[in-house]
Amino acid sequence: MISNGGYDRQTGDSILASNNTDLVYFGKLYIANSDLPKRLELNAHLNAPDPKTFYAPDAIGYTDYPFL
Repeated sequence: MISNGGYDRQTGDSILASNNTDLVYFGKLYIANSDLPKRLELNAHLNAPDPKTFYAPDAIGYTDYPFL
């Protein structure tokens, strides 16, 4: 089972621990953090997604988020 829907690290860990799902998908967080697995591993600060830019025609909101 794959779960998706507004999860952050804490809620994702919680649903995995409950054995109600096998995998958690972080859609919006991944858009803003293409290095999300590393950030979660290091418990690093996450960039906030900017939904206004999700369907924009340029790089803003796609490739301009900072990396670790």
